[in-house]
Amino acid sequence: MRSGDGFTIADDEGSQLVKAGKTSKLRQEARRLLLQALYQRILSNDPVSAIESQFMADNDLKSFDTVYFHDVFIGISQNAKAIDEAFEPLLDRRLQDVDPIELSVLRLACYELKFRLDVPYKVVINEAIDLAKSFGGTDGHKYVNGVVDKLAARLRGEEVRAQRS
Repeated sequence: MRSGDGFTIADDEGSQLVKAGKTSKLRQEARRLLLQALYQRILSNDPVSAIESQFMADNDLKSFDTVYFHDVFIGISQNAKAIDEAFEPLLDRRLQDVDPIELSVLRLACYELKFRLDVPYKVVINEAIDLAKSFGGTDGHKYVNGVVDKLAARLRGEEVRAQRS
């Protein structure tokens, strides 16, 4: 995969030219679906593989970044304890008392901050806020913003300091 002049050249099923903006839309949609999959996992405790298969079958595979969805969903599942332990000290309540939507957003944001260094911390924060606004409670986005902002400072301190100076 190569990038240049605002375009990304993807090497899947023959080279195709994809605008960078389209790539970010595909990633945004993957995050929206990840939130739903994580929420479903909390409520149903169904196996990760079953949830992933359902999401792949029920959604247009061209409408979201399927590789990102897979990598992040599996990554969150495999690192669940470390992810929860990373942000739990920043909560003002017990982990089990956090709304399932907000908890799903926090897990997604924490995973991206901790394991997806290719995603700028500001993108992680903005996407988390947008998801919480779209799917969470009335002021859930404010809570998510506060936690993710502190988490970014802890996990990506150098990047945060460089951006703020």
